[in-house]
Amino acid sequence: MRGPSIAHIVLVIAVLATVPLLTTSNVVLNFLIVALLIALVGQGWNVLGGYGGQYSFGHAAFFGTGAYVTAILQMRYGINAWPAFALGIAGGALVGAAIGALTFRSGLKGSYFALVTLAFAEVLRILASVAPVTGAGVGILITLDLRPQAFQFQSRAPFYWIVLALLAASLVIVRLIEQSRFGAWLVAVRENEDAAKAVGVDTVRVKLVAMTISAAITAAGGGFYVQYFLFIDSGIAYGPWISIEALLAPIVGGIGTVFGPLLGAVVVKTLGELTKLITGDAPGLDLVIYGGVLVLIVAFAPRGIVGLLADLRARFARLRSSVLERAHG
Repeated sequence: MRGPSIAHIVLVIAVLATVPLLTTSNVVLNFLIVALLIALVGQGWNVLGGYGGQYSFGHAAFFGTGAYVTAILQMRYGINAWPAFALGIAGGALVGAAIGALTFRSGLKGSYFALVTLAFAEVLRILASVAPVTGAGVGILITLDLRPQAFQFQSRAPFYWIVLALLAASLVIVRLIEQSRFGAWLVAVRENEDAAKAVGVDTVRVKLVAMTISAAITAAGGGFYVQYFLFIDSGIAYGPWISIEALLAPIVGGIGTVFGPLLGAVVVKTLGELTKLITGDAPGLDLVIYGGVLVLIVAFAPRGIVGLLADLRARFARLRSSVLERAHG
């Protein structure tokens, strides 16, 4: 499949890694950290939705599980933040595998699959809001301990580099999937699942593996969120906000592309901040803006920003060729 090479990914990440060396503004760094976090979660959704064609409305289930497992292991069982973070990713992957096994083996697809994933996220939110181990309605507050071994730092720069490293790993994973036989099977399932099954592709297994990878990447975002903000509750962990961000970023940027979620996340986050500056913190207005942007993208750039840029590049190339032919004619 065509796409950016690993060298291109390394170059983009290297450029982004220089940002904290150019500015120490907490406002700028916080904006970029949250944007990269959204891109990470969006990349998780992209594996399943963009490449596999399985649109999920409930990726909060994986984000929240990664966040809660990390926080619970730290605060309830005294486990160090770093292994707790790793176990949070594993926990999210297990939840993804479990939900995938239940839904895909039942033959759910399309809108039925989307609604079932949304239902799982809502069930987990309700359970987290009443279970003592999750702090019920109060949530879990991470003890302030500004030491690197506690996954806490004196400045925002280390957090920026960590979330950038997580995003880099997800970009490489997605690119390797694109180049692999598994990626070809996944796209075949997206394009025509019945035809893929007819030529011998184990569609259930392919979708299950994709959902597990997708859930693990999304859970990494949840675990990072806890370490950065030092708090989690049921509304944050399993709320609809993160499911919306997860699907909006790749759709705006370009689903089924390596850099689509990153571009989309920057655009979505920028629009959110501009909305706050212009109108203040009006409840729900950001969702109205997001909805409007989504409608415009679907109407005028169905392949997202990446597709739009590719079309513009192709038009420019054709125009240039035409001009050169006339000049030599």
